[in-house]
Amino acid sequence: MSKTDNTSYRKAKRRTHNIIQIGNREDFPSFAFDVFIVIVIVLNILVTFLGTFDELERFFTAFTITEAITMGIFSVEYALRIWTADILYPNFRSIRSRIKFLFSFDGIVDLLTILPFFFLSGFIVFRMLRVVRILRLFRINAQYDSFNVIKTVLVEKRNQIASSVFIIIVLMLASSLGIYSAEHNAQPEVFKNAFSGIWWSVSTLLTVGYGDIYPITTVGKIMGILIAFLGVGVVAIPTGIISAGFVEQYTKNEHSHERINDIKEVGEILVNKDSPFRKKSVSEIETGYDTKIIVILREGLTIIPNPDVKVKDKDILILSCKRIEKQQ
Repeated sequence: MSKTDNTSYRKAKRRTHNIIQIGNREDFPSFAFDVFIVIVIVLNILVTFLGTFDELERFFTAFTITEAITMGIFSVEYALRIWTADILYPNFRSIRSRIKFLFSFDGIVDLLTILPFFFLSGFIVFRMLRVVRILRLFRINAQYDSFNVIKTVLVEKRNQIASSVFIIIVLMLASSLGIYSAEHNAQPEVFKNAFSGIWWSVSTLLTVGYGDIYPITTVGKIMGILIAFLGVGVVAIPTGIISAGFVEQYTKNEHSHERINDIKEVGEILVNKDSPFRKKSVSEIETGYDTKIIVILREGLTIIPNPDVKVKDKDILILSCKRIEKQQ
């Protein structure tokens, strides 16, 4: 391949990558592709649900054809994403970048979206993977502020959430063993083992209360009352942590223009060890500082600012601050 042909090939690949990536509303082909994919996803899920109604049996042939067409579109999109993986991960060589994409969240979701269609007549595990198609809906919102805020809150509060989950697990195990000890002799068929106690403790701690398993002894009832009260507090702990995280995040967004108000419409920032942007992902910076990273310059390379890209020392960030000017 000549140098000219190679340059044209790289341009075509980069252009394809820019089109199939979500979020660029200023580029009409990219925006049109996003809308098209959203329609295909919704249509695919719709025929999957409608195909479960026996009353619509006369339309099953049309559903099957529609499903085949949408799966063909998904397969082409998956192939294009593999082909452009070296643009998505410019720091890796061609083969390594493709492997990285295949084992990334997007790559796994794309594969599990396509795989069930070709193996529905096989093992039941492949038929169950049909449900994974719904995960593609996450891709629709992947680049928008609402999803980024949720992701940022969960990442920032991960230690507190992990601690609350640990407390729930400890209380669940303690209550399950306690109720088993109190009720096993009175209800040997209901509380056969500790697992039966776990089912009861989960439904009680999480305030669901299905009522299929319940204590009949005095000690068991007292334990049920105490655990029900504890369950209200246990559920409130992670809820309060996440709610506080959302308040903090939206407060940051409201006042983010004060942090970088010296940057006009377009500017650049050199990231050093004292920079608040250091080791943060693109999505965290854009959400936390209400800005838009246009490009990242790193050791002579131009990095496409995908949401999961981490900012490193000595990176140069080219930012657009139009939203900040609008707020002012």
